[in-house]
Amino acid sequence: MKRGLTSILLLALIILWSSCRKDFETVLSSGNLEFSRDTVYLDTVFTNIGSSTFNLKVFNRSSQDIRIPSVRLGDGEDSRYRLNVDGVAGKVFEDVEILARDSIFIFIETTVDIQDFVNNETQFLYTDAIEFDSGSNQQDVELVTLVQDAIFLFPQRFDDGTTESILLGIDDEGNETRLEGFFLEDDELNFTNEKPYVIYGYAGVGNGQTLQIDAGARVHFHENSGIIVANGGTLEVNGSLSTDQELLENEVIFEGDRLEPSFSNIPGQWGTVWLTAGSTGHSINYLTLKNSTVGILVDGNDGSGSPTLNISNSQIHNASNVGLWGRTAFIDAENLVIGNAGQASLYCNIGGNYNFRHCTFANFWRNSFRDFPAVLIDNFVNNGDGTAFAADLEAANFSNSIVTGNNNIELFLTAVNEATFNFNFADCLIQFEDFNQQFTDNPLLDFTNNSLYQNIVLNMDAAFSNPDLNDFRIGENSSANGIGNVGTAQLVPLDILGVDRTASPDLGAYQSTVLDNN
Repeated sequence: MKRGLTSILLLALIILWSSCRKDFETVLSSGNLEFSRDTVYLDTVFTNIGSSTFNLKVFNRSSQDIRIPSVRLGDGEDSRYRLNVDGVAGKVFEDVEILARDSIFIFIETTVDIQDFVNNETQFLYTDAIEFDSGSNQQDVELVTLVQDAIFLFPQRFDDGTTESILLGIDDEGNETRLEGFFLEDDELNFTNEKPYVIYGYAGVGNGQTLQIDAGARVHFHENSGIIVANGGTLEVNGSLSTDQELLENEVIFEGDRLEPSFSNIPGQWGTVWLTAGSTGHSINYLTLKNSTVGILVDGNDGSGSPTLNISNSQIHNASNVGLWGRTAFIDAENLVIGNAGQASLYCNIGGNYNFRHCTFANFWRNSFRDFPAVLIDNFVNNGDGTAFAADLEAANFSNSIVTGNNNIELFLTAVNEATFNFNFADCLIQFEDFNQQFTDNPLLDFTNNSLYQNIVLNMDAAFSNPDLNDFRIGENSSANGIGNVGTAQLVPLDILGVDRTASPDLGAYQSTVLDNN
């Protein structure tokens, strides 16, 4: 019993002694804080659009718990930056504590209106600093943001809370199918290169209207946004060859509206460019389109006997589903590069008429499992009830082109007898390794059939510069070098970079060059 009482008294003394200790009291910071970075670059943002959230880690390397008398933005409450210090939002903070040999996080965001600044141009650098303590103990971490002005296009919001939308059609039960969006006004039908464009919802091109996009224009799409061209409408993308392949100053660029480098290769950030049935006379030259859900969707043809879409010298990358999807479409393409996609790079669906000269279809998608080939061609669609709707594949001609990727089989053709299925591959490099002999009885994939396939190079290395980053230039060691048909090359005498290919044409959109990684 005495031993138990003694233990209780000893425990009480320990608790009392611990409560009187001063070890847990903080001392003032002496200006010896350390930071995960000395400058926080919030990258480029559009005016009045919030940035991503960036973080800064603040370290107390000492053996004592410290208290920082003040942590504040240099411009105080007037700053366009916003902070969250260890879970508390604000712009000025007092008595911020950090335990011994511990750290805290500071999260930083900004929203800037370029119109608030005198003599602003289309972009300017906005800066501030986070100030820790004051006087001789003050330490600063700089904040830097490039703010870019833009033209914003978006659907109208009505007083009843609804949003402007575009009628797509009426279903079998008489219900309307609509897409959030708006039709461009007459004075909005020319996108220039003076300022970037930021689109919310779908920008519609109406019947009899033509959307013209000038060389060097930049068009940014918010989530679930895109361009839709209605019956009788036309899209003209008038890019031109750039002298700087990093800046692409003369190309037209379609991409998402998040400008931070971490978003530069994220698929599925926006919707699609939809050229609907009945739209007509589309032309695209020197367009780089990236990070969409479906790059370009072409529905039907205008019945004129001419291609609904002529596309040249263009690149489509990082579509989360399909790069270029034609549904009973009429497409003519040359010097076209369609890179990584979550499903197919090119899908020629429900028949149509297609011609591809000196094109590169290369799918090295690594973001998830992909069970579609780089190029998929069919002449039907299943109705879901055991039947299929079929349409004639009038032509699908591929010449001096590359079809490859990181799957064994990167070309697949499938057809029903209810509609014609005409295709031809001539002078092409194709990835098709049927290790399990699954398709030996498929006459559409018989590469020895000279009426369907001529001068085909199977399962050889195209030796791309960096396929993971959608750089599909070919090096001197490429198996595609020097084996193109000269007659086809005469039709497309310059490659996508303006290099003459007529003397010794290579396959694909690029003539070979000396690459840094070769």
